[in-house]
Amino acid sequence: MPKPQPIEHADASPQVRAVFDDIKTTRNVKDVNNFWKYLANDPVTLKRTWESLKEVMAPGTLDPLVKEMVYLAVSVSNGCGYCIASHGAAASKAGMTQAQFGELMAVVGMANETNRLVNGYRVPIDPAFET
Repeated sequence: MPKPQPIEHADASPQVRAVFDDIKTTRNVKDVNNFWKYLANDPVTLKRTWESLKEVMAPGTLDPLVKEMVYLAVSVSNGCGYCIASHGAAASKAGMTQAQFGELMAVVGMANETNRLVNGYRVPIDPAFET
């Protein structure tokens, strides 16, 4: 199978252009980033992913900075360099400081370490946590 190539707006189908235009309008950007250009190889996945992301990341009870920091933490845990860069930039834009980033990485590192220890030792859940 050949390596997928990015789909640019000028070469996109009307269905993909509609999603690209919504991304650009929603995010107030001139162009969509590479993630969306590659997802455009599957217009159904592109649309579904954009609609879901737009809903999940919309204003809610969690403020935008918290949402971006959670996304960044999960991306670090999953080892997704692209998502680390993208959501790290978004978190910084939303106000994340270097001190907050350092503390976030400490929490991510500790959670990953203790999660692996719990899994390795097969620690049963305490009854008090089940309430």
